[in-house]
Amino acid sequence: MRFTIQRKRFRDLSEQEVLALAISSEEDDARIYRGYAERLRTDYPASAAIFEEMALEEDSHRHRLIDLHRARFGETIPLIRREHVSGYYARKPVWLIENLSLSRIRSEAEAMERDAERFYTAAAARSSDAATRKLLGDLAAAEAGHEAKAETLEATHLDPDTRTEEDDKERRQFILTYVQPGLAGLMDGSVSTLAPIFAVAFATQDTWTTFLVGLAASVGAGISMGFTEAASDDGELSGRGSPIKRGFASGIMTTVGGLGHALPYLIPDFWTATITAIFVVFVELWAIAWIQNKYMDTPFWRATLQVVVGGALVFAAGVLIGSG
Repeated sequence: MRFTIQRKRFRDLSEQEVLALAISSEEDDARIYRGYAERLRTDYPASAAIFEEMALEEDSHRHRLIDLHRARFGETIPLIRREHVSGYYARKPVWLIENLSLSRIRSEAEAMERDAERFYTAAAARSSDAATRKLLGDLAAAEAGHEAKAETLEATHLDPDTRTEEDDKERRQFILTYVQPGLAGLMDGSVSTLAPIFAVAFATQDTWTTFLVGLAASVGAGISMGFTEAASDDGELSGRGSPIKRGFASGIMTTVGGLGHALPYLIPDFWTATITAIFVVFVELWAIAWIQNKYMDTPFWRATLQVVVGGALVFAAGVLIGSG
């Protein structure tokens, strides 16, 4: 039984329907490229100019397809879109571009061109009309050549210095929106929950109670850090990006940081759970030092001193309080 029974298979499309599908696809792709351009215009104007020209190229393809349809089948173009054809390649909803980075947008555009090339190659092979076969073959070649076209556009709009500047700006934005609040959350979750978790562990030597305290401390700290980060700065003047994204990054990483050494207490044996939790803490603190060194340009040994020594002191305080 075919679950795509409401869709037509590509091999069942008439030549008129293939042309109509190509027309709607070119129209959609032009809109996507213009959406990319609009998304990038403020921060990456050179890349936005490239996508504007790519949209114009898709417009020219659509006009050629419409002229051919008019000559062969008349003025009325059947309404057929990607979602009407079983197995046809799909495009991401336009609103998802808000969550794509500059490098990911470039990769998506390359994938779009490859998909279009495969479609036109398959469509040309099925066509019995010489003019249609020629146009579809030409468009397949054009889509295949868009990589060279993109390189030409980059040479025009995106010189090496401009590209380096845009890539650096994208990296800074990624750090400000995700890495910085996420790192702050991970540090808070990993370090601040050490004392209560290990204090309860050594005071009760009950692994389930320790796990529940760790879970509550981690989730509570995550919620608190997430709301604090989101409410502290709307990103308009600081350029740190969406407060919602920053809040989620901070809240999730805070929770992860605390849960890392709370989850081992699901192990029933106290000393096995405790030794595992201590090992996890060791890994967490070194991971934080590595992230600080890689993304925040903090000298590694300075980051180690700040995080590992600080974490060790908090851990020792929790153990001493719990043992007393």
